[in-house]
Amino acid sequence: MEIIGQFNKGFVVTKYKSDLFIIDQHASDEKYNFEDLCATTVLKTQPLIHPLDLELGAFQESVLYNNITCFSKSGFQFQFDEKLAPGKRAKLISVPMSKDWVFGKEDIEEMLHEIIESGTIPSNYRPSRVKQMLASRACRKSIMIGDVLTTRQMKKLVENMSTLCNPWTCAHGRPSIRHLFNENHIAFDSLL
Repeated sequence: MEIIGQFNKGFVVTKYKSDLFIIDQHASDEKYNFEDLCATTVLKTQPLIHPLDLELGAFQESVLYNNITCFSKSGFQFQFDEKLAPGKRAKLISVPMSKDWVFGKEDIEEMLHEIIESGTIPSNYRPSRVKQMLASRACRKSIMIGDVLTTRQMKKLVENMSTLCNPWTCAHGRPSIRHLFNENHIAFDSLL
């Protein structure tokens, strides 16, 4: 994409072939930061004083055991006692914590539900409350509306967007890019 310039200290106008686009500089940078945080953040864990029984069914416990890496990445640690009956083997021994955010059993249940429903879980999957926390962090560290950008910063913003899995909205759902018009259609319409 060719950089046309910045509009209203909040948007980058670009051109690709004969199409013009407008990019929300905050939303697109936030999405880039959010995807980076989701991929790289390993939450610190807080050991529990006493292991917590999870009260899972045998199938849920099996799903937990087979996807332990995903849970560990999100900051959960478990202990399994093979001597106990299936469904009673898993105990929560450590939970993720980050400043004012505390996570627990409901987040584990959400993750288990997602794995069971989808049959698989992406390696960068995070529970919804972890996503909320990461989205908040991504928002605060992103380029803001009102920031004047250099051409180099605008190019970097567009380059970052090309690396995203889903560049169309920010972590909070705000559109990050919009198609304005196609120059060929404008020229054709004006002939009518």
